[in-house]
Amino acid sequence: MNIYEKLGIKTGINACGTVTRLGGTRLAPEVTGAMAEAAGSFVPMHEFHVKAGEYAAKLLDVEACCITCGAAAGLAISAAACMTRKDSQKVLQLPDTTGMPNEVLMLKAHRILYDQALCLSGAVIHEVGTKGFTSPELLEAEISKKTALFLYVAERESENGSIPLPDIVPILKRYGVPIAVDAAAELPPAENIRSYLDMGADLVIFSGGKEFRGPQASGLILGNKELIDACNANCCPNYSIGRAMKISKENVAGLIAAVEIFANKDYDGQIETWENMTREIYKSFEGHNDVQTRTGYPAEPGVQPAVILRTYIKPLKMTAAELQAKLLNAPTPVFVDINSNEIVLNPQCVEPGELEPLIKTLRQCLDET
Repeated sequence: MNIYEKLGIKTGINACGTVTRLGGTRLAPEVTGAMAEAAGSFVPMHEFHVKAGEYAAKLLDVEACCITCGAAAGLAISAAACMTRKDSQKVLQLPDTTGMPNEVLMLKAHRILYDQALCLSGAVIHEVGTKGFTSPELLEAEISKKTALFLYVAERESENGSIPLPDIVPILKRYGVPIAVDAAAELPPAENIRSYLDMGADLVIFSGGKEFRGPQASGLILGNKELIDACNANCCPNYSIGRAMKISKENVAGLIAAVEIFANKDYDGQIETWENMTREIYKSFEGHNDVQTRTGYPAEPGVQPAVILRTYIKPLKMTAAELQAKLLNAPTPVFVDINSNEIVLNPQCVEPGELEPLIKTLRQCLDET
């Protein structure tokens, strides 16, 4: 029996994507192999952490990289770095921010549930504008000596009240305020590794357990070397706030193996594979009397990656929530999301061999009225 069987938990088909609530992603054999290999040895963690970040930066063609235990930790560590700037006394003082700039500017429209991770560092979030409106002038008026960082949330860039990043950068650069981008799930496209940095961001934060396909408890901060050095000073295995965000040698090794795979992946081919899977699901239910089916890309803010084609199925004899529950309780559960009155199937984490049982389970659940 595996661990899930021992605990009486059914595993299923993940048609949601690389979401934390379902464990992130599947790990490639190269990743689990690297983790197992790392587990068998002792290593100076300070050296391993820094050199692994340098190696990842080379693979991704960026200036520098700090490895974290996740994207939320990346937010906290980035804020700490911008407040302390590698000053060892200030690093140990956190989360007490007395005597240092401690405000993180954010657009009101960019507030998300994850941004509270910033406050773990001792930082205070200072909102700009309203959910429906803001402007570069309003942002500039809120910059002060207390400003340590500006955080831009990529998943919210299409919201009313957002401002394009290129319109913000010149203002913040003029005042010497670092810019960090929360891009936790903004892969693919792979070009996003560099796109926000090329727009002028100083730091970009990614989850390691999503499309990088690394361990769930891993993440990367990419960007300016001086600030990445400050991130490393605040990150484990050092003391202060980063100590509570420990990343193991096994996870560091697994993430590096995942980044190696990512850096050499054919994403044009991968996107085509996902699109073919989505169209096969769509065709399987086209003309079905009990459903309305379509394909499309997510338009609602906060649903990523937006470049992956989805299947949307509206059941006509039950609600989407009822169909979702039936799929969850099937002999082979299928995990799906809901968009209004439709269930949504994202092929990102569906293996080719799972496509037929996914369609079969969906048919069975629709036939149960």
